Amino acid sequence: MKKSTIIILVVLALLVIWGVTGYNGLVTMDENVSGQWSNVETQYQRRADLIPNLVSTVKGYASHEQETLEGVVQARSQATQIKVDANDLTPEKLAEYQKAQGAVTSALGKLLAITENYPDLKANQNFLELQAQLEGTENRINVARTNFNNAAKDFNTAIRRFPKNILASLFGFEKRAYFEAAEGSETAPTVQF
Repeated sequence: MKKSTIIILVVLALLVIWGVTGYNGLVTMDENVSGQWSNVETQYQRRADLIPNLVSTVKGYASHEQETLEGVVQARSQATQIKVDANDLTPEKLAEYQKAQGAVTSALGKLLAITENYPDLKANQNFLELQAQLEGTENRINVARTNFNNAAKDFNTAIRRFPKNILASLFGFEKRAYFEAAEGSETAPTVQF
């Protein structure tokens, strides 16, 4: 074979190897984003599963706080009805999901605030355990959201960098949305004694 033919074949082989490894790397990163999204959903589901137990425990002590209890149940119901596919995670859909979950957080905050008026409830072992599980779940949600954002950042960076941006555009890899801070979270709450 001619020397020029060998050089062309070697260059083509290197391009094919680069293309295959680059594509496989993007697929791995894309799947990591989807996996991290599943972790976020799992933690929100865990919180949704804890809410009925928490509400029924509070109900026994604070039956006249019906409006707050119904608000928690309604917010949970609305939040669990919003489903977002990890492969179609647009900023709009993520914002809608985040808004629904924010409503649950707000309703839970009101529920936990009214418990301050019920010393017997605050001493109830079942309530204390549920409250601790809920706090742990909130921490897990925060960690899962952070991990998701990190995976999305890594993926978004990879598909925008040259030369992988060529592969990304050829194979239809698109930028993933991020979780953003809830509206008003930039302002610290006022604590009064």
